[in-house]
Amino acid sequence: MYYAIICEDIENSLSLRQQARPAHLSRIQELVDQGRLLAAGPHPALDTGEPGEAGFTGSLIIAEFDSLEAATVWADSDPYVDAGVFNRVTVKPYKVVLP
Repeated sequence: MYYAIICEDIENSLSLRQQARPAHLSRIQELVDQGRLLAAGPHPALDTGEPGEAGFTGSLIIAEFDSLEAATVWADSDPYVDAGVFNRVTVKPYKVVLP
């Protein structure tokens, strides 16, 4: 089943994101390589794809896991969590309807 991992950043998280980004992306690449990733990306703080110094307000990852518990364990060990980027992480089951 798919699970949505909805992450909310702390204020002024950009420098922490930049430091942990290579490890974060490497981990997500593993989901891609396993064919388990549906979508992933950050939420820009401004209404633009490149928010500059404004940074990001959070991230969304939608990926396939065996259970809610497995998705939560995976989310809790993200490098952004370890770096203190996220203020809150919510994991919910996700049902693909369209397209």
